[in-house]
Amino acid sequence: MPQTVEVRFKGTRRDFFVWPADDEPLRLKEGVIVEVERGRDFGWVSAVGDVALKKCGDGCSGCDAKTAPASAPRPVVRRASQQDIKTANELRRIEEDIRRNVIERVRSHNLTMKISDAEWQWDRRKLSIFFTAEHRVDFRALVRDLASQFRTRIDLRQIGVRDEAARLAGIGRCGREYCCSTWLPELSPVSLSLAKDQHLALNPSQISGGCGRLLCCLKYEHDFYVTTRKRFPKEGKDLLTERGKERVVAVDIFRERVFLRSADLGPRIVPLVALQGEIERVRRGPAAGTSPAVPAVSPAPAPPAARASDATADRPSDAPPPHETAKGRRRVRGRGRGRGRGRRRGKRPPGSSPKNGNTSD
Repeated sequence: MPQTVEVRFKGTRRDFFVWPADDEPLRLKEGVIVEVERGRDFGWVSAVGDVALKKCGDGCSGCDAKTAPASAPRPVVRRASQQDIKTANELRRIEEDIRRNVIERVRSHNLTMKISDAEWQWDRRKLSIFFTAEHRVDFRALVRDLASQFRTRIDLRQIGVRDEAARLAGIGRCGREYCCSTWLPELSPVSLSLAKDQHLALNPSQISGGCGRLLCCLKYEHDFYVTTRKRFPKEGKDLLTERGKERVVAVDIFRERVFLRSADLGPRIVPLVALQGEIERVRRGPAAGTSPAVPAVSPAPAPPAARASDATADRPSDAPPPHETAKGRRRVRGRGRGRGRGRRRGKRPPGSSPKNGNTSD
């Protein structure tokens, strides 16, 4: 069975080809000469076997299984020799000079376009010029000028700023090479709502890439953030925990921690698993035969009844109860004072008249 291989060219351009089954299988990062639309080109093997078939089935710029192309994948002509690799390297070195030459021709034609890159086909039958522009540009006169100068077919392609960054490559703010120029298969649209869902600061300098557009990682990391945040309580929500009512201040999805704040006990940081178990225990209530968790506080003073019982234990057995003795004494004193006051109020000195003013003989 013929071997399907993925061949990558300069920039992000790639295509799928077929290698005859009777020859020795191709290996990764091996140079090959392949048939293209107009002539032959040089590239490097980037995937072989089942991996290449899976990529081809997912669809790409060269082989789209969903659209069922009428033409079969083109064959690999041969393995590249050392002379072929040397020729390809020579073409890569002179492409920068060609780009500068094209920039001068653009200025002479007064065209508002930025020349990003130039690429020679391996057999020199085609020269591709990539540029960016804010508006549509009429470059027909420029194409005729370049064709007469380089004596080959000129292919002028207008690309976007994201495609330009993918072709030129570079280092992102994360310290790694651009995803679009290394492994990202396609450039999907990125919106500002993705940054909001991930709770990122809406600062253009922090969420923009080298191309000036929103970071590509906001798109392919969005599903992870959405799925992970479903396990965490929302910020600003009030929870009933063992410490009472607490509000969620923030969450840390990478360390799986939750920041809580209580009006009485202040803030704290608790792991997500511990918080979930704590909420579940509070929801179910205390189990049978166990007492609910009580926060550590200083022991309360003994109630009066307990103090009275303790005093009773130290009293002699033949002594009357203290409460009865106290009541008896209070009652005796009360009755004595009452009778005394009554007698003193009722006794009048000799010769005094009653309060109503009547006199008696």
